[in-house]
Amino acid sequence: MKPLHLAGPEDLDKLLPLVAGLHEEMGFDTDDAHREAAVAPLLDGSPHGAIWLVGPRRSPVGYIAVTFGWSVEYGGLDGIVDELYIRPAVRGRGMGAEALDAIVKAMREAGVKALHLEADATDEALIRFYRKARFEARSGYTYMSQAL
Repeated sequence: MKPLHLAGPEDLDKLLPLVAGLHEEMGFDTDDAHREAAVAPLLDGSPHGAIWLVGPRRSPVGYIAVTFGWSVEYGGLDGIVDELYIRPAVRGRGMGAEALDAIVKAMREAGVKALHLEADATDEALIRFYRKARFEARSGYTYMSQAL
Protein backbone atom coordinates (compact mmCIF):
# COMPACT_ATOMS: atom_id res chain seq x y z
CA MET A 1 0.00 0.00 0.00
CA LYS A 2 1.25 3.48 -0.88
CA PRO A 3 1.65 5.34 2.44
CA LEU A 4 0.94 8.85 1.13
CA HIS A 5 -1.50 10.44 -1.29
CA LEU A 6 -1.27 14.11 -2.21
CA ALA A 7 -4.56 15.63 -1.08
CA GLY A 8 -6.64 17.77 -3.38
CA PRO A 9 -9.90 19.71 -3.08
CA GLU A 10 -11.89 16.47 -3.43
CA ASP A 11 -10.30 15.24 -0.17
CA LEU A 12 -11.52 18.12 2.02
CA ASP A 13 -14.36 16.12 3.62
CA LYS A 14 -11.96 13.30 4.56
CA LEU A 15 -9.25 15.65 5.80
CA LEU A 16 -11.22 18.04 8.01
CA PRO A 17 -12.18 15.43 10.66
CA LEU A 18 -8.52 14.42 10.92
CA VAL A 19 -7.43 18.04 11.36
CA ALA A 20 -10.15 18.51 13.98
CA GLY A 21 -8.87 15.41 15.78
CA LEU A 22 -5.33 16.73 15.97
CA HIS A 23 -6.41 20.22 17.01
CA GLU A 24 -8.65 18.82 19.74
CA GLU A 25 -5.90 16.50 20.99
CA MET A 26 -3.38 19.37 21.06
CA GLY A 27 -5.82 21.83 22.65
CA PHE A 28 -5.75 24.25 19.71
CA ASP A 29 -8.58 26.79 19.83
CA THR A 30 -9.81 26.41 16.24
CA ASP A 31 -13.25 25.89 14.74
CA ASP A 32 -14.49 24.31 11.52
CA ALA A 33 -14.31 27.57 9.55
CA HIS A 34 -10.74 28.25 10.70
CA ARG A 35 -9.56 24.75 9.80
CA GLU A 36 -11.21 24.80 6.38
CA ALA A 37 -9.75 28.24 5.57
CA ALA A 38 -6.30 27.01 6.66
CA VAL A 39 -6.22 23.82 4.58
CA ALA A 40 -8.22 24.77 1.47
CA PRO A 41 -5.40 26.75 -0.22
CA LEU A 42 -2.99 23.86 0.33
CA LEU A 43 -5.47 21.48 -1.31
CA ASP A 44 -5.90 23.91 -4.21
CA GLY A 45 -2.20 23.90 -5.13
CA SER A 46 -0.79 26.80 -3.12
CA PRO A 47 2.99 27.07 -3.54
CA HIS A 48 3.23 27.58 0.22
CA GLY A 49 2.60 23.95 1.14
CA ALA A 50 0.77 20.71 0.59
CA ILE A 51 -1.06 18.03 2.53
CA TRP A 52 -0.72 14.29 2.09
CA LEU A 53 -3.24 11.74 3.33
CA VAL A 54 -1.78 8.76 5.18
CA GLY A 55 -3.15 5.30 4.42
CA PRO A 56 -5.90 4.37 1.97
CA ARG A 57 -7.16 7.37 0.04
CA ARG A 58 -10.81 6.37 0.58
CA SER A 59 -10.43 6.15 4.35
CA PRO A 60 -7.20 7.83 5.45
CA VAL A 61 -5.86 7.23 8.95
CA GLY A 62 -3.94 10.49 9.13
CA TYR A 63 -2.25 13.31 7.30
CA ILE A 64 0.98 15.28 6.99
CA ALA A 65 0.94 19.02 6.24
CA VAL A 66 4.21 20.50 4.97
CA THR A 67 4.73 24.21 4.42
CA PHE A 68 7.58 25.76 2.46
CA GLY A 69 10.01 28.60 2.99
CA TRP A 70 13.49 29.64 1.95
CA SER A 71 16.63 29.18 3.98
CA VAL A 72 19.81 31.07 3.30
CA GLU A 73 21.57 28.84 5.85
CA TYR A 74 20.53 25.60 4.12
CA GLY A 75 20.94 27.04 0.63
CA GLY A 76 17.41 26.98 -0.74
CA LEU A 77 13.91 25.70 -0.29
CA ASP A 78 13.11 24.28 3.13
CA GLY A 79 10.01 22.70 4.55
CA ILE A 80 8.30 22.47 7.90
CA VAL A 81 6.23 19.48 8.90
CA ASP A 82 3.50 21.73 10.25
CA GLU A 83 1.18 18.92 11.30
CA LEU A 84 1.47 15.15 11.44
CA TYR A 85 -1.47 13.16 12.72
CA ILE A 86 -2.37 9.50 12.90
CA ARG A 87 -5.70 8.44 14.40
CA PRO A 88 -5.15 7.20 17.99
CA ALA A 89 -6.82 3.84 17.25
CA VAL A 90 -4.13 2.91 14.70
CA ARG A 91 -1.02 4.43 16.27
CA GLY A 92 1.90 2.14 16.99
CA ARG A 93 1.57 0.16 13.75
CA GLY A 94 4.34 1.96 11.89
CA MET A 95 2.13 4.02 9.58
CA GLY A 96 3.39 7.34 10.93
CA ALA A 97 7.02 6.27 10.58
CA GLU A 98 6.41 4.98 7.06
CA ALA A 99 4.64 8.21 6.09
CA LEU A 100 7.36 10.40 7.60
CA ASP A 101 10.03 8.41 5.78
CA ALA A 102 8.11 8.79 2.51
CA ILE A 103 7.71 12.55 2.96
CA VAL A 104 11.44 12.95 3.69
CA LYS A 105 12.28 11.06 0.48
CA ALA A 106 9.75 13.05 -1.55
CA MET A 107 11.08 16.36 -0.26
CA ARG A 108 14.69 15.34 -0.96
CA GLU A 109 13.74 14.32 -4.52
CA ALA A 110 11.93 17.65 -5.00
CA GLY A 111 15.10 19.56 -4.11
CA VAL A 112 14.10 20.66 -0.62
CA LYS A 113 17.33 21.35 1.29
CA ALA A 114 16.08 20.84 4.87
CA LEU A 115 12.95 19.61 6.58
CA HIS A 116 12.08 20.91 10.04
CA LEU A 117 9.46 20.05 12.63
CA GLU A 118 8.65 20.91 16.20
CA ALA A 119 7.82 18.64 19.08
CA ASP A 120 6.75 19.09 22.67
CA ALA A 121 10.06 18.87 24.52
CA THR A 122 8.34 16.98 27.36
CA ASP A 123 6.88 14.27 25.09
CA GLU A 124 9.64 11.68 25.28
CA ALA A 125 7.84 9.15 23.07
CA LEU A 126 7.39 11.74 20.34
CA ILE A 127 11.03 12.82 20.58
CA ARG A 128 12.12 9.16 20.25
CA PHE A 129 9.80 8.76 17.23
CA TYR A 130 11.34 11.78 15.47
CA ARG A 131 14.89 10.76 16.37
CA LYS A 132 14.28 7.32 14.83
CA ALA A 133 13.37 9.22 11.66
CA ARG A 134 16.75 11.04 11.92
CA PHE A 135 15.44 14.42 13.08
CA GLU A 136 17.61 16.04 15.75
CA ALA A 137 17.17 19.04 18.00
CA ARG A 138 19.51 21.85 17.06
CA SER A 139 21.82 22.52 19.95
CA GLY A 140 21.38 26.04 21.29
CA TYR A 141 18.25 26.79 19.26
CA THR A 142 14.68 27.25 20.43
CA TYR A 143 11.75 27.43 18.02
CA MET A 144 9.96 30.73 18.76
CA SER A 145 6.74 32.20 17.34
CA GLN A 146 4.67 35.35 17.32
CA ALA A 147 1.04 35.17 16.26
CA LEU A 148 0.20 38.09 13.94
